[in-house]
Amino acid sequence: MTPQIGKLILIAGFVLVVLGAIVWLGGGNWFSWFGRLPGDIRVERPGFRFYAPWVSMLLLSVLLSLVLWLVRRLGG
Repeated sequence: MTPQIGKLILIAGFVLVVLGAIVWLGGGNWFSWFGRLPGDIRVERPGFRFYAPWVSMLLLSVLLSLVLWLVRRLGG
């Protein structure tokens, strides 16, 4: 494993810890829309619950792809 990959893993871990702390300490209201976007499927009935966040996961995938693209462009 090269030192750059180790550095990238360390930075990614730090970012995840910071985001987790923000959500845990009350910043969850910022993300209350996540999972409730148009296109997310939610079915709730007595004794049955089905949830498929298609659009939310698509948005998350696009955002992560952009972040990784920027890291690759700026990192080398």
